[in-house]
Order: sequence, then C-alpha cells, then structure tokens
Amino acid sequence: MKAAASLLLICVGSTGVAIAADGDARCHAGAYALDDGHTVVIAAISDSPDLRWRALDGRSGLLKADASGQWNSSLGWTGRSDGIKVAFGNCNEGRITFNGHPGQRQQFDITETTFEGNGVKLRGRLVLPRGDQPVPIAIEVHGSESNSAVQGLYTQYLYPADGIGVFVYDKRGTGESTGTYTQNFHLLADDARAALKEARRLAGKRVKRIGYDGGSQGGWVAPLAASGSDPDFVVVRFGLADSPLAEDRDQVTLDLRNAGYGDDVLGKAREVTDVTGAIVASRGTRGWDQLDAVRGKYGAQPWWPAMKGEFTGLVVTLTRDKAAALAPVLEQETSWEYDPMPTLRNLRVPLLWVLAGEDLEAPPKQTRERLLQLAHDGRAVSVVEFPATDHGIIEFETATDGSRTSTRYADGYFRIVNDWIRTGAFNNAPYGTARILAVPKASASLRSASRQP
Repeated sequence: MKAAASLLLICVGSTGVAIAADGDARCHAGAYALDDGHTVVIAAISDSPDLRWRALDGRSGLLKADASGQWNSSLGWTGRSDGIKVAFGNCNEGRITFNGHPGQRQQFDITETTFEGNGVKLRGRLVLPRGDQPVPIAIEVHGSESNSAVQGLYTQYLYPADGIGVFVYDKRGTGESTGTYTQNFHLLADDARAALKEARRLAGKRVKRIGYDGGSQGGWVAPLAASGSDPDFVVVRFGLADSPLAEDRDQVTLDLRNAGYGDDVLGKAREVTDVTGAIVASRGTRGWDQLDAVRGKYGAQPWWPAMKGEFTGLVVTLTRDKAAALAPVLEQETSWEYDPMPTLRNLRVPLLWVLAGEDLEAPPKQTRERLLQLAHDGRAVSVVEFPATDHGIIEFETATDGSRTSTRYADGYFRIVNDWIRTGAFNNAPYGTARILAVPKASASLRSASRQP
C-alpha cells in the first residue's frame, strides 16, 4: 500500500475497542475509513486525557481537547500547532472528522485470551483484519516499558489497518498478566514463545506467515525466542546486536564525542565503563576497588562529568557503602552480559533489522558492522537504516544546546516494515530516506533497486 493512499492514526484504549463511557477519550479506539479513501486510527496516552495520532507516512501529533470538545493537534512532540482539527461522535457511533474529512470506525476480528508463560499467566489479544483470508501475523515483543501493551501498543491497530494481524500481550508483571516485571531476556523469550504458540492456535487457518516483531529491548528477546520456536520471520527495530553492557559503553562514547572529546579521552573512558559494567553485571558484588582506582586516575579530568550512559554516570558517583543506590538498576534482573551474536549466527529464519542512524539510546555503529558481516556470511539478514533518526526511527530538531525534540517517524518506516512482514521483500521502493544496506544473496537485486544514496 502506497503512502499517498493511506493515512493511519492510532487510538488504543483499555481494551482496544470502544467500550469506555462517553466523555472518556479511550472510547474512540480503532481504525477509521475516511471519505477520501485514507484510513485513520487514533491512540490514547497512558494516564493522560490526551490522544496521539500517527500516519503511515510517519507524521504524528498530540491531540488536546478544548472546552467545546474540539481536538487540536500539535506537531510531533514539539507542542507547536500543526493546524489539524479532529472531532469524534459519541462513543457508540464510531465517527470521526479528521482535518475536515469524515470517517467511520473499521471493524477487526478481536480475540481476547489468557495463556501460560513460563510460570505466569499472560493476558493477550489477537487482532486480525475482518474476513477469513490468511494473513501475516506479528507477535509484538516488548521493549523495556512496564505498562500494559494490550492497553497501549499502537501497532495492534496500525498493522491490521494495513492488512496484517497482530498478537499483543502484557508481559509478566504488567497490565493484567501475573508475575514480577523483569528484564531477564531468557524468561521473556520463554513467554514470547508461548505467545507465538497461542497466536497460532487462535488464528488457525488464518495464519499465512507468523513471526516476532521486537523493538528496542525486544531486539534481544525476539531472536532469542525464535531460536527455541518455529516462526517464519523476525523483525528487530532500533535494537542492538551487542550486550546491554555495550549499550552503556556506546552511550558514554556518544556523550563524550558530543561534548567535543576525541579518541584519547574515549580510550580512558573505556577503562571506566569496563569497571562500571563489572559492578552492574555482578549486582554490585565486585568492582568497587577498581572504581576507586579509575576515579583517582581520571576523576578530576574535565571530561569525567560528561559521562552519562545507561548507568555509568550514576555508578561513578557511588562507593561500596552507597551501592544501595543501584537498586533501581539491578532489581529488574537485566541480562547485562547477554551476547546476542551466537543466537543471531544460528538463526535459521529471515531477519529484518531496522536501524536509527543517529540513535542516542542504542548507538548503531557496532550493530551495523555485525549485521553486515552476518549478511556477508550468507545469513538471511536484511538491514535497513534511516539516517538522521533517533530511537524509534523518529526524526528530530536539534537546539543550540544539542538537545533534541522529536518531530515525526521517518517517512517509509511503517511501510517498509509492513511490506517485509507481508512478503519478506521490499516490493514498493523507495521507502522515504531508507537505505537498504543488505538483503539475502538470493534477493540482492532489491538493494540496487531500493537503496537511497
């Protein structure tokens, strides 16, 4: 489906269908067909009366209601008006007027379920386009968020509005699932495998192809889940092909480069991140003497305060006696030393990896190099990068102080992922600014046809 023919807005309520009472914005959940042929969907924001819209071409905006019930949009995450006005009918009417175009809510085939994970009961939801035709189905593997995915994950409406089924579930310790929230990748992979099995059971003959779709931290979990199950594909979006410890290290490197420091300082900072990583990986049981040593060596240097990272900026302020301050970092049981490369090397299903070219949270340099090597070695890996985007494949404005304000998702991002989930190929290039860096050797001609300079 071409971008010019499809505008998508996402609205996710507490159950994903319009059951909330009038006056509750969540009742407007769903996808809407507009009179100009576009499709519109809208999403609620957790613990907020506001809504957020997203378009298939990447545009997004925040909607706030005024006293008359008119919803006014602001551009991306900037707070600046973009002039778009939205109005809804009563909850049971399923009506919308978006920027002057009336529309009616679309209907999906939605099945609610509870299934067994690894020692927990998980709440899930299968959302399929209406009908009896087989469709591709994506199992949504969570990032590090601790909120309910069933209540708030926008892809459960974006994908079905574009002909793709979705299975979404509350991971352990969130929403209506039991257990304790964790970032133990092996436990989360077990639960994702159970989700694939449940989605396949519920969808039955409607499964055309089915696989995992993981963003951010889900980029570690989804391939790991695939290694112990039988999906048809794996998608990783803005994830890392390196360990969580390396994420901190690479973030510190970016911190220092952005502060104007060169390779001489980066080498010294690597000594620091090796030590802080050891402290975190050992759950605070070792590394403190080494931290005292590097603090004595470099603590007075002007670059020392510029180190932030995932946790290094906190750890360097602590001593063994103050290690309790690490509790918020350590209690989530993150698989800090997990190396994803053995899993990726042994993966036997097609893999799509989408990189954000200027990702501050998951710096892509090492991941890009590792993925391209996998592709060179003959693995079924497709690598796509959107330049000038941050985590989430989101474009941004940069202020004079270097801070960023998000403006929109990259044009082509939603389309390229959707096309690949459908067919395993990029059949509608070009995809905005996307650079297709690698495709499996059998499909190498796609790269020259689709790659942007």
